[in-house]
Amino acid sequence: MFLVHRAGSWDLDERARVVGILNVTPDSFSDGGRYVDPARALARAAEMAAEGADAIDVGAQSTRPGAGSPLPAALEWERLRHVFPGLVRLGIPISVDTYRVDVARRALDSGAAMVNDVSGLRVEPEVASVVAKAGAALILMHSLGAPDRIHEPVEYDDTAESVRKFLAHQMGVALSAGVPEDHIALDPGIGFSKRATQSLEVLRGLQRLTSLGRPLYIGVSRKSFLAHGTGRPVEGRLAAGLGATVAALALGARIVRTHDVRETVDAIRTAEAILRPLPHPASAPPRASSPAKARG
Repeated sequence: MFLVHRAGSWDLDERARVVGILNVTPDSFSDGGRYVDPARALARAAEMAAEGADAIDVGAQSTRPGAGSPLPAALEWERLRHVFPGLVRLGIPISVDTYRVDVARRALDSGAAMVNDVSGLRVEPEVASVVAKAGAALILMHSLGAPDRIHEPVEYDDTAESVRKFLAHQMGVALSAGVPEDHIALDPGIGFSKRATQSLEVLRGLQRLTSLGRPLYIGVSRKSFLAHGTGRPVEGRLAAGLGATVAALALGARIVRTHDVRETVDAIRTAEAILRPLPHPASAPPRASSPAKARG
């Protein structure tokens, strides 16, 4: 399976891809505004690229729980425009995390290869047309409610099936707007519009989402659902996040979005070495013969 973007394409059967998270917001839940300064943001992006990131996903609109009213599009772009030239020079695909058509257009004009829409085209469906015109990739995420309420839990009869139906419908919206199918990836929205137990249900049901025929893109890094079984604060969730990542990989995820690139790359490459299909018996090396039994 391939994901085509403006900088080329990813063969996701060959290996899973790791996307580094870069928040240029003053109130990120995970890094507390550490990368608001463009120089620090670009230094962190370069570090993630050196650690093995296949792409950088940059966002200027906080989607943390309790973030309050969304930023105006003009201010969102103002935070992004200072870092985009330097990000594009890294030589790896840059994804912009936005649900605003104006921001998506400006980012694509500045060299973005992908648009990561956490609303799944619910807020400004015109994002799909802008992506289609640019020949970019589009990540559609499951979330419900207004942008400032997407963390509020929702009741589902079957969480994984509800997510599957939502993503199937929103993929149809993208296709109708001209986005080619091989330019689309699907994110089940772990932690968005879901309680911790519901996020776990969706992860268990990832194989059902693979029926949609598009790569599954997951983000579990440092999220609050990881505290459900561990009780760990944000800074102590790395091990739990890697456990969830490897389990998701085994269940069909092909793209992972993370704050902790080096550790995630190591975990995924090790998991792939174990999970990769074994050689066909005809091409397998000969088995060592057992010592002959002594004759009496």
